[in-house]
Amino acid sequence: QVQLVESGGGLVQSGGSLRLSCAASGFTLDHYGIGWFRQAPGKEREGVVCLSSRDGSTYSTNSVKGRFTISRDNAKNTMYLQMNSLKPEDPAVYYCAAIAKWKITTVQIWCLVGESDYWGQGTQVTVSS
Repeated sequence: QVQLVESGGGLVQSGGSLRLSCAASGFTLDHYGIGWFRQAPGKEREGVVCLSSRDGSTYSTNSVKGRFTISRDNAKNTMYLQMNSLKPEDPAVYYCAAIAKWKITTVQIWCLVGESDYWGQGTQVTVSS
């Protein structure tokens, strides 16, 4: 069964850290671009951080630059989102996503458009002030 399964969301204090995990099954993540997206209530889905497996380039939305980092463990077929210095504007449902690397023109375009081959189920991140 092809799927992405997320874990690691929860409640954290402002300024704290969380690491989200997204385990892939049924396909090999190394062959895919990977990304994290989020959607807050009443807002459109937003590309947060994306990584192209074609050239290793990344894109981060301005509000998370220097705070959020995407990574991948090929041995575990899992991607991660390390979130540091969490702010009150970060709460949302976070989704991991994967797209076949040949479909990526630029990682920025993919992250902004967000069309992907596979999506995780979403995990809630809440930040308390």
